Amino acid sequence: MGSITEELPYWQVNVPEHLRTAECPDFLRNLNDKDRRIISTPDSEYEIDSWEVVRHKVAQNRLELFQRVPSELRRYMAFTWKLKQGYGSVMNFILTQRLQWTLPITPRGRPFEFDDDIKVLRNDWPYGIDKRIVHLVVWTKFALEEDPATGDLTDAARAEIDAYVRRAFSKMPSEHVTWFKNWAALKSVKSVEHFHVMLFDPDPEFIREITNGDVPLCERE
Repeated sequence: MGSITEELPYWQVNVPEHLRTAECPDFLRNLNDKDRRIISTPDSEYEIDSWEVVRHKVAQNRLELFQRVPSELRRYMAFTWKLKQGYGSVMNFILTQRLQWTLPITPRGRPFEFDDDIKVLRNDWPYGIDKRIVHLVVWTKFALEEDPATGDLTDAARAEIDAYVRRAFSKMPSEHVTWFKNWAALKSVKSVEHFHVMLFDPDPEFIREITNGDVPLCERE
């Protein structure tokens, strides 16, 4: 017998039988090869990243290897599709609802000089990682300089972020903290500057404090 992915159309995988649709939902049409492959994978076959694997991917700058659990990627795509209908774009939703910033986004000072140029929130749709890992997104009103040839951070920008992370997350053991910034080609939200911080097994009270009690959208839906 063939596998479930061979027997079912990709949009029916990880969906209870009574909820499957004969036609592909609009939000799952025109997927790129990577997303279609993930959506076609049963959750039971997905391997969650351990903290060691997360740190290795970041250290190797292999950020494209991060993936969501297939059913969570499906939820994410359904949610962002609805956002685009209601807000015009994911960026508009993030600006008005999550960050509550208005355009034009203008920083008060130099990178990381003022706290009100920075907002730390939970990642609304985290990757398929160990449940003990908390995934945060640090949004900034200031630009983080990238090398135009690679889309990756310049050495100076990387040093600025590193200094901020060491300071802001000093309550955590250094080996329990890692950060990365997606290359331009990997960003899902391209017009608002941000980078990612992952913490292994942090104190929940510290997370509430640094995010001002933020709750990720995946836990509200």
